[in-house]
Order: sequence, then structure tokens, then C-alpha cells
Amino acid sequence: MNERIRRITSIAIVACATALSASAQITDRPRPAEWDKLIPGGKYVDRFEAMQGNKLSDKVWGAQEVLPRFVDNGIEHPDISFWGGNILKGKEGKYHLFVCGWPENAEKGHMEWPNSTVYHAVSKQLHGPYTIQDTVGKGHNPEAFTLTDGRIVVYVINGYYIANSMNGPWEFKQFDFNPRDRKIIEGLSNLTFARRQDGSRLMICRGGGVWISRTGTSPYNQITEKRAYPDVEGEFEDPVVWRDSLQYHLIVNDWLGRIAFYQRSPDGVHWVTEQGEAYVPGISRHKDGKVENWFKYERAKVYQDKEGRPIQMNFAVIDTIKWEDHGNDRHSSKNICIPLKKDLLLSVLNTVPIDASTPTIEVRIAAEKGFNPSRQLDIPSLRFGSFNEVNFGRGCKPLSWKKEGKDLIVTFEGKGSGITAEEFAPKLIGKDKKGEFVIGYAHLPYINYKPAILSALRPRYDEANKQWKVEVQNFGLSASEETTLKITSNGLTVAETLLPKLKPYETKTVSIKGENRLEDQRLVSVKFYRNGNETAVNKF
Repeated sequence: MNERIRRITSIAIVACATALSASAQITDRPRPAEWDKLIPGGKYVDRFEAMQGNKLSDKVWGAQEVLPRFVDNGIEHPDISFWGGNILKGKEGKYHLFVCGWPENAEKGHMEWPNSTVYHAVSKQLHGPYTIQDTVGKGHNPEAFTLTDGRIVVYVINGYYIANSMNGPWEFKQFDFNPRDRKIIEGLSNLTFARRQDGSRLMICRGGGVWISRTGTSPYNQITEKRAYPDVEGEFEDPVVWRDSLQYHLIVNDWLGRIAFYQRSPDGVHWVTEQGEAYVPGISRHKDGKVENWFKYERAKVYQDKEGRPIQMNFAVIDTIKWEDHGNDRHSSKNICIPLKKDLLLSVLNTVPIDASTPTIEVRIAAEKGFNPSRQLDIPSLRFGSFNEVNFGRGCKPLSWKKEGKDLIVTFEGKGSGITAEEFAPKLIGKDKKGEFVIGYAHLPYINYKPAILSALRPRYDEANKQWKVEVQNFGLSASEETTLKITSNGLTVAETLLPKLKPYETKTVSIKGENRLEDQRLVSVKFYRNGNETAVNKF
């Protein structure tokens, strides 16, 4: 961990240890030794910037560790305990927060959360303060998004509200879920949604299963049978998924270890996990270094700019153990806003796939309003390549650079990029001339960012006609390429065929002549191969 994260983490642990009992729902997770070698920008938590606010107060509820605090950041109210929620921008230029809450004086305290009300709050500023305008209805852990036709959806556990505008009126409905012969992973709660390029929705449930809906309100189809999360120990919940103009992003929280992980994907199905913490206790700091040291940071949500880049993250925070927050006491919860450093807009100009033999790599760094790359960047400090290299200060070094209009073209030596055939968005880390780190991911011109996503149902054997039947659907946004489908069991191929090309969302049932050689139908799998390489496995 770098010094700032080490400091705020230590503050959080020490403060909570003195205020809470040893049974405070904390398990220290050991970090990999290599994480100590990460440079600034090498982990997602580095992106959190100082909170914004103008009104500091210690004349409010809360443990000493969260006083004084910005009472005009996010939303808080002495009579309401808030939780969850995210922000949408209205056509009138105001910001709309859909957040849930319950009476602070409830007899059950925080455990009143199953009886939450969803509030619609408004602010002229992204960071708040947000003021309740009206209510949407009953529900917990809301996440709001806008459909392609302009209607607003506010998801809550076990349903959703929909309206023609952010001001309602709201109609309550329920999603249809089609598990498609798969076991639902840890139930369907705490759902999070990302807009795909065609306006359809990718959803990740609490357990990490990936689902797709063509409209956002039409049935959600499960297309994975294992969780998308990192293969590490953790009690995972609170996923938040989004897509920017380049790729998908996913952060998931280990609530017991109080550590979150950051992942990226070209299609929302196949994920890579970057090193380092995505967020930890103590990230809510002021410009002067003061930390609002909340005990729990949960229900993370992002606010995205026009390029889809997150520029603020919202958290539900509480100042003590949830079970120690009682009605009419000094404890409660609120929603806070923390700004994020945004990515540079990058694109690789090489048209031939990059590998270890590539001599040079050209990268365009786009100028934006308020950002002139040729004037503001410390160009010799830039490093480019796989995140496995640049997160540790390695990667390609700049050889030369030139202006092209307002943009900057940097030519990097190809040596040491770490870029392989699996790379879909190489990373850049460096510094600006103020010494602050800069970061970004680059578009590769030879990568299909709308790939086909083939997914099969469980194969059925037609005994009368001596053939296997498999229904396959393309949930991707491009037509599938020539693909071989194999039915396997215990590592052995039972039947195979060449799958017809499928257009986006197209479904076909293929029939394969053959014998039923399965001793146990439960062990059957469907595998897809392209150019001899396995591209997907569906297990049932």
C-alpha cells in the first residue's frame, strides 16, 4: 500500500478498535506482497479525491470519528437513516439522487431497513447537499437508470418503479428472470446495471451472475453459471457495474474484510482483476487531510460523465456496527459523495496486433476542455502497456512525441509492454507537470468491443431420432463467427457440430446425430471453439 492508503487504513483500524468491541465484524484479509510495489495510479483506491463541501459541523449525530464532517455533502437528516442510492442528471441541469431510508427513531434502529422508503432528492451540485423532493415508494437498495425511450427505472430489491420522468408518477412492477437451465447464484438481490452499446442492459446480481435484458425491462437472461468476482477469499456483496466508452468495469466489496476489488471486461462476461484495493475505510477525506472515518462504506454507486467515465462515487456509510445503531441514539447512516480522478481518453494507432516483437506503439492522448496534453503532461514519466506491468512502474517508455491538432501522439518503444493476444485495453500511468498521477486505458483498433456472446441451454437427447438437440442464443452485439460446438462429459466429447452463424439476439436449435453416452446427465457441458481455441464453456 502507498503511504496515504496505509495511513488512512491505520487510522480506521485504530479508531474503530478503540470505539468498538472485538466482535465488530472485521476480518483482516492479508494483502499479496506484490501490492506493496504498486505505484500511484496502480490501484483503484488512488483515484479518490478530497470530498467537497462548505459546511463543517460537529453539532450533529455520529461517533467522534466522523466529527466534524461536511453535513452538506451527499444527504443526511437528523430524523432519517439513509442507505444506498445513485444519481442521475435531469434535463433541467439538476442532480437527482434516488436513495432509501427509514425513521432514525425506529425501535429496531438500523434493522428497520426492510421497511425502507425510496426518496427522490435533488441538488444543484453533484456533491450535494441533496434535499428530499418526494418519495417513490417502499423499497431498499435502489439503483436508477434511464431507458432508451427516456423513461426512468428505479430498481429496488424484489421489483422496480418506472415513470416517464424523475418526478413520477411511479408504477411498481417486477422483472422476469430466466435462469436458462442454470442455478441462480446466491439469489436475485442488490442488482446492478450497465448500459450496453445498443441500449440493452447487462446486470450483475449480488452473487456475481451475469444477466442480459434486451430493453432493460424485458426478461433478464442468465448467461453465466459462475460468479464474475475474483477467485479469492471474501464475503462478497454490493457489486457496482458500469460501462464507459471503451469497456466494462466492476467493483465488488468484501463486507467482512472491508476491502473492495476492481475488475474490467471487454464484454461484461470475461473479467480481469487488477491489483490493489478498489476502496477501503478512510477514503472520505478533506483537502486538509481530515478523514471522516466511517465504520462501513457500502452500496457503492458511480456517476458517469458523457464519456461514461466515473467522476464521483456515492457510498452508504454508518458510524458504528449496524446492530449498535438504535432508535433515538447518537448513531445513524447517510449517503456521501466522493469525487474521482477521471481517465485520459486514449487510443492506439497501431493497426497490427501488438505482441512482444512490436518495435513501437503509437498512442493518441486526446485533448479535452480544460486539458491540453502537450502542455500539462510530464511526457517522459509516462509508461504504457499491460496493467500487470504499468501498475508497478514498468511498461514501455516514450521515444518521441508530437502534437496533432490539440491532441498528443506519443511513440513508445515496444519493449516491455506485456501486451498479449488477450489484451483489450492497455493502460497508461504517468504524471502531470504538477507531479500528480494520470491514468487511462487505450482503445485497440483491432479489438471487437461488441463481440458475440454465445450461450447454450442444457443439451437434450432425442432417443427416437438418435440425436442431440441444443438451443444456442447470441447475446452479443455482433454476428458470431464460425464456431464449433461440442457436447462434453467428464472431459470426453460426446457430440460436436459446426454452429451456424448467429446474428445478435438470434436463437437456433442445432441437432447432432449421435449416441447418448452419458452415464450422468448432470455432468454435461457445452463448449464453444473458434480457430481451435476454446472460447466459452457452459456447465449445467
